[in-house]
Amino acid sequence: MKLDYVTIERRGGIAVVRFDRKANLNAFNEKLVVELTHAARSFHDDLETHAVVLAGAPNGFSAGFDLKATDGWTSETDDLKRRQRAYGGVRLCKAWEAMPQITIAAMERLAVGAGVAIALACDWRVMGRGAYLYVPEVKIGLNLQWGALPRLISLVGPARAKRICVLCEKMPAEQALAWGLVEEVAEDGKTVERALELAEVVLSMPAPTVRMVKEAVNATAGALHAATAFADADQSQLTATFRQAKSARESFRKS
Repeated sequence: MKLDYVTIERRGGIAVVRFDRKANLNAFNEKLVVELTHAARSFHDDLETHAVVLAGAPNGFSAGFDLKATDGWTSETDDLKRRQRAYGGVRLCKAWEAMPQITIAAMERLAVGAGVAIALACDWRVMGRGAYLYVPEVKIGLNLQWGALPRLISLVGPARAKRICVLCEKMPAEQALAWGLVEEVAEDGKTVERALELAEVVLSMPAPTVRMVKEAVNATAGALHAATAFADADQSQLTATFRQAKSARESFRKS
């Protein structure tokens, strides 16, 4: 598959996957979702790579899903095709979560909505000191989807997950570290460098054992994730039709 927005750089047993649309603060569109899904799946049977660093654009990890990219979705008359499109992000995050390698998201400047969701699907997160996390879905009448809500709850607990999703507050790096959303805070511009340092330590460990531990932790922590988030894209398609949700999105786009 030809990749226009995604590059893969291999450094021995470590790979760096970078995604950059070069538009709209690296917001996701369908093509980027498909390319990043393909990139993740390319590692599933890879026995030579043991750690993968995921990096966004230099000017921002990702501003979330590009609302303009969904403008034409409502004109889709085939319900099955529309549902297939809606679940693209779910498949993307599942592909990253299922990778046998240790995955580390390196986040510069901002991670918003879908950008937070893909980072939560990774094993660890490194955040720039001046960066922030922001989950504005409720503000625009949607629920946090892509299977991200149970992952978020696993990391911060139910009360903090409600605050993050309902109050839609921008979270600075130090707070994200204190709440357990990220494992490391690095100087701005140095998140990939710090992620690579962690990857080097992973590389020094027995590879089969690392993979078994990751599988065991994910199986335990995510035992009920599929049961609680299996319909999150369907829920968003429903809530998006609510009158207040439509009004909220219009206001958000104008802001």
